[in-house]
Amino acid sequence: MRILFLGDVMGRTGRAAITARLPGLRADWALDFVVVNGENASSGAGLTPDHAKLILAAGADCITLGDHAFDQKDMLSFIETEPRIIRPLNFSKVAPGKGFRVFTATQGRKVLVAQVLGQVFMKRPFDDPFSAIEGVLKTHALGAAVQAAVVDVHAEATSEKMGMGHWCDGQASLVVGTHTHVPTADAMILKGGTAYLTDAGMCGDYDSVIGMEKMEPLRRFVTGMAKGRFEPAEGEATLSGVFVETDDRTGKALRVQPVRVGGRLAESAP
Repeated sequence: MRILFLGDVMGRTGRAAITARLPGLRADWALDFVVVNGENASSGAGLTPDHAKLILAAGADCITLGDHAFDQKDMLSFIETEPRIIRPLNFSKVAPGKGFRVFTATQGRKVLVAQVLGQVFMKRPFDDPFSAIEGVLKTHALGAAVQAAVVDVHAEATSEKMGMGHWCDGQASLVVGTHTHVPTADAMILKGGTAYLTDAGMCGDYDSVIGMEKMEPLRRFVTGMAKGRFEPAEGEATLSGVFVETDDRTGKALRVQPVRVGGRLAESAP
């Protein structure tokens, strides 16, 4: 199976890049399944129902969220009506929506998508992500219940993301980090057959501070004081993510490749 995962969509420019480029990528790369992290797609904080519909219409099979899952309050009700949106598995126990689902890809193949939130350096003490994902993977075995499994690790610490990759090795097709908006250069296939990337990066303007217009973050770094709100940068976005090709029989990764399309970063593609 040919799977594309795209990192955090950042504001209007990120949405525009998704709508302009994803349909063509889906066709040109013969993609079987596409996951997009959309938690910053609406003004850089959360996701509105209208913007979720736009990303799904552009070719995403599933949208993952993150710690900003419900910053846009309409998502509290919309997520209950749209099964293609996944919130973190270890979020509040009373949160609406689901932390994992099994989807149907091309040729009727089954794909598990799950998301967990990290605990290290995060503002809230979320439940243990390791034990949360363990039960899901055990009940959705690769090569049996599902033909592929994708785990989105929404976390600050690279060490925690790496730990999750090794924890899931052999049980997931792809473990990929999101949240920090900076693409890493460590795409690899772990010993057990799981493709891994510490951070997918963002779909946004890289002439910025992690997707935000530069002046306000710089002012706060220099003075320690806020003057205005953070606003998403509005230059041309780069689509950043990771491509993985899997073996339908085992669900293990055969190939993994970082993806950079458009914008300011050097381009790469499968």
